[in-house]
Amino acid sequence: MKNIRNFCVIAHIDHGKSTLSDRLLEFTKTISARDMVAQALDNMDLERERGITIKSHAIQMYYKHSDGEEYTFNLIDTPGHVDFSYEVSRSIAACEGALLLVDATQGIQAQTISNLYLAIEHNLEIIPILNKVDMQTAMIEEVADQVIDLIGCKRGDIVLASGKTGIGIQDIMDAIVNRVPAPKGDPKAPVQALIFDSMFNPFRGVVAYFRVMNGTIAKGEKVRFINTGNEYVAEEIGILQMTQIPKDKISAGNVGYIITGIKESKEIKVGDTVTTLSNPCLEAIHGFEDVKPMVFAGIYPIDNDDFEDLRDSLEKLQLNDASLVFEPETSIALGFGFRCGFLGMLHLEIIQERLSREFNQEVITTVPNVSYFAYTKRDGKKRINTPNELPDPTMLEKVEEPYIRAQVITKPEYIGAIMTLCIEKRGLLTKQTYLTTERVELSFELPLAEIVFDFYDRLKSISRGYASFDYTPIDYRASDLVKLDIRLNGEPVDALSSLVHKLKAESLGRKICSRLKELLPRQQFVIAIQASVGAKIIARETISAMRKDVTAKCYGGDISRKRKLLEKQKEGKKKMRQIGTVEVPQKTFLDVLKLD
Repeated sequence: MKNIRNFCVIAHIDHGKSTLSDRLLEFTKTISARDMVAQALDNMDLERERGITIKSHAIQMYYKHSDGEEYTFNLIDTPGHVDFSYEVSRSIAACEGALLLVDATQGIQAQTISNLYLAIEHNLEIIPILNKVDMQTAMIEEVADQVIDLIGCKRGDIVLASGKTGIGIQDIMDAIVNRVPAPKGDPKAPVQALIFDSMFNPFRGVVAYFRVMNGTIAKGEKVRFINTGNEYVAEEIGILQMTQIPKDKISAGNVGYIITGIKESKEIKVGDTVTTLSNPCLEAIHGFEDVKPMVFAGIYPIDNDDFEDLRDSLEKLQLNDASLVFEPETSIALGFGFRCGFLGMLHLEIIQERLSREFNQEVITTVPNVSYFAYTKRDGKKRINTPNELPDPTMLEKVEEPYIRAQVITKPEYIGAIMTLCIEKRGLLTKQTYLTTERVELSFELPLAEIVFDFYDRLKSISRGYASFDYTPIDYRASDLVKLDIRLNGEPVDALSSLVHKLKAESLGRKICSRLKELLPRQQFVIAIQASVGAKIIARETISAMRKDVTAKCYGGDISRKRKLLEKQKEGKKKMRQIGTVEVPQKTFLDVLKLD
C-alpha cells in the first residue's frame, strides 16, 4: 500500500496532458515503442481526430525507483475543455495527487485556475510542471513566477518538462514518488469502493471502474451497490493497463475494474459506493458532486420507429458519459424524442457525433436552450426546460434565468473588444485584475443563455486566440423574456422556438428568417417565413414559388389562350398552397443556429 501512488493530470486545453501521459507510459515501459501512438490513452477516433480528450482515462504503471523499491502508479488523464470539467471532478475524487501542467509558451489560463481550485478543495498534493520548455517561445522564468504567485510553492518545486521530447520525465517520476502521499485506508476494514467511471461492453455487460478506499474485494464475492441497493457477484475484477488484466483481489488504495454481469445501464450509477456482503460498510462515500446540465436540447429520431433504439443508445452513452441527462418528451412537429441536458455546446456536438458513429443513429436536434424558472399567479414556481412549456403570458408574474460568473484571461490590448462582446451579451463587469503586465483577468456576470451559441467562438476570434474562458453557475435572476416562434405559412415550427430577451427578439427573429430563406428548398408554392412574439409578427421573409413556363408551347396565336393557361396555373398554385406542407430538412435545424 505504501508503494501505491494515485494521481491525475490537470491543465487547460492544449497544454499537453495526453502527450505527457504518453511519455510516462513509454518511460515505465507500460507500452512498447512498437505499439506507441500519439494520444495513446484516448481510445475514441473522435478524440484523436480533434486532438482533444473527452473522457478521463485510467491506467496502471510500474516504476522502479532509485531506492530499489517498485512503485505502482495509477494515472488518470483528464479533459481540458470547460464542458468536461465534471470528468475532472470525478477523477480528482479518486486521487491523492495532481500534476498541474502549465504551458510555458502560454502561461496560466482560466481552466488551469478552475481545475487547480477543484484539486485544492479535495486536499490533493499539487506538483506544478512547466511543459513545452523545449520550444523557442517558452517564457520559463515569467510563467514560473505566475505559478509561484498562484499556488505559493518554491521555485525548486516546479518541474521543467517537455511532453514531446521527454525532457524532465525522470524528475516528474521522482516528484510523484517523493511528494504524492500514499493512499490512506485499511485493507482489513469494511469494504468501501468509489465508482468513478463505467462503460458498456456488448459481450460482458457493464464494466465499472472503481477506487478501493478501504478493505479488499476478491473475485467471486457478493457485492452490494449502496445507492441502488442491488446485489451481484463479482464475476471478474482486475487492474487497468492498456488492456484489462484480471486479478484475484484488489486491496485498499488501488484502482481497478469490476464486471458483475449487469446488462441494464440504469442499475449502476457513477459516484456510487460498492461494498461486500461478507465485510459491509455502513455509509456511502461523500464528496462527489452532482452533475449540473447547462444546456438543454431535444433529440429526436428521423423515423419515429427508431425511438426505442435511440433510448437504448442514450442509456449506453450515459454509462460512458455520466454527465448526459435525458427524459422522454413529445413534439408536434417531430413526434417522440428525448429532452437531453448537456454541459455545453461542445458536449452536445460530441454526443451527436457519438450517436452517429457508435450507434448509427441519425437524429434531429432542436434549438439548444437553458432551463428557466417561471412564476405564475396560480401555481407559483415552475421549472421550464423547453420554450413550449412557458405558461400563458397573462398568467405570468416573472421569469428567472440562470446567471454564471465568467472568468476571462487575456492580453491587455483585447480588453476593449471583450468588454464590448460581454456587454452586448447583457454581461456586467465585476472585477479586473492584472496578473502580470501582459495578462489581465476579467470577471463578468452573464446570463447563461447568452453564451450557449457562439460566445466562445467569437471570444477566440476577437482575441486572436489569446483569451481563455471558464465559468461557474451562480444563481437565477428575473429577466424580461419572451417566447420567439418561427412560423412557416402560418404553422409554428416548435423545434425552432426559443426564449429570448425582449430587446433581442426582433434582431434574432430577422436573422433566423433570413437564414431560413437561404436554407429552405424552394417549393411550387410561396412560403412565408415569419418570426412572431405572441400574436405580433416581428419579421418576415418570402420564398417565391418555382414557376413552370406553361406558355412555352404557345407559338403566337391569340393572347386569350396564354391568359387561360396562366389563370389555370394560378388556381393550381392557390390550391397547392392550401394543402402543401413545408418540410424542414434535418441539416437546416443545425445550420440555423450558426448565426454569425
